[in-house]
Amino acid sequence: MLTQTLNPTYIVIDFDSTFTKVEGLDELAHIALAGHPDRENLVQQIRDLTDKGMNGEMSFADGLRRRISLLSGNRSHIDLLIEYLRTKISDSFQRNKAFIADNTDHIYVVSSGFKEFIVPIVTELGVREDHVFANEFIFDADGTIIGIDEANVLASDGGKIKLLRSLNLTGDVYVIGDGYTDYELRESGLANRFYAFTENVNRPRVVEVADHVSGSLDEFLYDNRLSRSQSYPKSRIKVLLLENVHPAAVKAFEDEGFKVEFVKGALDEDELCERIKDVSIIGIRSKTIITKRVLESANRLMAIGAFCIGTNQIDLETATERGVAVFNAPYSNTRSVVELAIGEMILLIRNIVTKSNQMHQGIWDKSANGSFEVRGKKLGLVGYGNIGTQLSVVAEALGMEVYFYDVVEKLAIGNARKVRSLEELLNLADVVSMHVDGRKENTNIIGKKEFEQMKDGVIFMNLARGHVVDIPALAEAIRSGKVAGAAVDVFPKEPKTNDEAFESELVGLSNVILSPHIGGSTEEAQANIGYFVPGKLLEYINNGSSYGSVNFPEVQLPKLGDSHRLLHIHANVPGVLAKLNSIFAKHHINITGQYLKTNEQIGYVIVDISKTYTEEFIQEIKAVEGTIRFRMLY
Repeated sequence: MLTQTLNPTYIVIDFDSTFTKVEGLDELAHIALAGHPDRENLVQQIRDLTDKGMNGEMSFADGLRRRISLLSGNRSHIDLLIEYLRTKISDSFQRNKAFIADNTDHIYVVSSGFKEFIVPIVTELGVREDHVFANEFIFDADGTIIGIDEANVLASDGGKIKLLRSLNLTGDVYVIGDGYTDYELRESGLANRFYAFTENVNRPRVVEVADHVSGSLDEFLYDNRLSRSQSYPKSRIKVLLLENVHPAAVKAFEDEGFKVEFVKGALDEDELCERIKDVSIIGIRSKTIITKRVLESANRLMAIGAFCIGTNQIDLETATERGVAVFNAPYSNTRSVVELAIGEMILLIRNIVTKSNQMHQGIWDKSANGSFEVRGKKLGLVGYGNIGTQLSVVAEALGMEVYFYDVVEKLAIGNARKVRSLEELLNLADVVSMHVDGRKENTNIIGKKEFEQMKDGVIFMNLARGHVVDIPALAEAIRSGKVAGAAVDVFPKEPKTNDEAFESELVGLSNVILSPHIGGSTEEAQANIGYFVPGKLLEYINNGSSYGSVNFPEVQLPKLGDSHRLLHIHANVPGVLAKLNSIFAKHHINITGQYLKTNEQIGYVIVDISKTYTEEFIQEIKAVEGTIRFRMLY
């Protein structure tokens, strides 16, 4: 196995904001002062004193006594605190319980907190009770806290130094903590290294003096090549989310421990080339263009999430060549787009847009001229994918006749009828609605000739992709009366942010609805996408499953059991699997599961193996000819 145990290294761990996510004494105050009229003010005073002491801004012993004087607690409050702290153990400590239990003889908890609530928490994770050193309360006969044990060295300034010196540990000593008193153990020469622990709180003054900064216990274990729950610390995996994706996406990655950077707008190519360096996962919507140059700048990129339906803004061929998996949201906003299309179609057929504009100008035109029902009208769908099929169903429910044209053979839903050519569709439709994808071949598939093939007075809608319609030709068709009304949600050139001006030849034309690419912009759709896309990305990063990828061979994998999982992406050439298997045989590796899927460009091999192997074995796997990317999960 590639990891080792601690012997003869010792780890000294702080408790508050390290072993747990919170400061125990602060939380005890919050519990004990429940019902007190000045509770919030007193709790804040205690927290301020805690921060000053942890940052080294005041005498820790003095601050401790002042906090105790404000507390007003008793044993029953400590029992409540213990139950609360069980829910606040730091995530990375929970993940690595096995490491703590396996190395219990070499792990010490040294805290300026209190044994009464620390011992029950840390011993449940495997720490020896006699390896826990902390302050102790003094109680009166009724169990009320009246002070602290002044004879305990941890109650004095420099208490941790005195305590560690008394332990007389022989061997390397590494200290993990979030406070200045933890650093002082390194400063005193009693510890070899001090790791500033920032999973729960980041104290700049403490980080400045640290030998290393660990965003999680996983990082500490990884740096020291110790056994751990994660093959690579998630706190070191950077996620870049652009274009104001839904907050659910940010939370999904942060809850998993990833480092997340959030940007409201899109980035141009130069900006993106700079920002994508060291990014492992990027999330975008439709305005960010991921070019070959961007991908070549992405030295650590593993996956791209398109928080939308289309992926034409991504160079999929280069992404595949570089072993970068791409995921999208093909269904999450379908209903929202369909509802917008239905709403706009009714408004245009009824001529409501023109009537509304006249009303705003003080013109009262109560007439039926140019206003029609949708019932009985012929809807022509150009493209019959997820949105087209659902729009077909809803339109039929309104009494419309539905026809569709698609270059791919599709099963008609309900009473919809497929026509043989685009020209045939345009000749018969009262309403033409675009629902094609964004591939280059679809550029300007509707132009001057196609508008001439449409009925006079046709209603035209494009909620698909901006470049599929020749905008000048559409504008001319509207001005001539060929098109009686139009709804356009997507444009060949769109502003990158809400601060940029929108320009188009369609501006100012009568009975035209222009919307800023909001077909899928409903709270429901964005929330669905915000959950769906991160879910796919996390399955791939955490488990290796590529199901739902638009460019990778799709493999849906079982959860990783008591094994290590090797993920090997390679050029799709003959003989790679045979070479891999020969390496497994040479090193006597026990295979517990193996999966292989290929497409035209790449092969994706997933192998679950026993946990015993050598560094030489891993290096031989990486060196197989044709290897694009290799990852190991456990």
